[in-house]
Amino acid sequence: MKKFIVIYYSSANFDEIGKNMSSEDHKKGMEKWMEWAKKCGSGLVDMGTPLGNAQKIVKSGVIPSDKNVVGYSVLQAESIGDAQKMVKDHPHFELDNSCEIEIYECMPMPGQ
Repeated sequence: MKKFIVIYYSSANFDEIGKNMSSEDHKKGMEKWMEWAKKCGSGLVDMGTPLGNAQKIVKSGVIPSDKNVVGYSVLQAESIGDAQKMVKDHPHFELDNSCEIEIYECMPMPGQ
């Protein structure tokens, strides 16, 4: 099995998304995530967490990130195509039309 990092993007940061939602909306949203997790079964290695307060570290110092990464998950699958199938119809897409998901394959370390 290969391992994949799933990155969730949105035009709004996680704090902005959450502050406009009621506790009932949060609960419904989490129920959809739990349904997704159940469908993934053992392919979901780590549900992940919301992310925020991003800082970009560059040679000259620290600057705010120019990307709105709002969360991550870790999957395992035979191929990236299988991982793509696992995020098809993902509940993240229901937040708003700007939501995107990227999948990165974890590559072996050279020399390992």
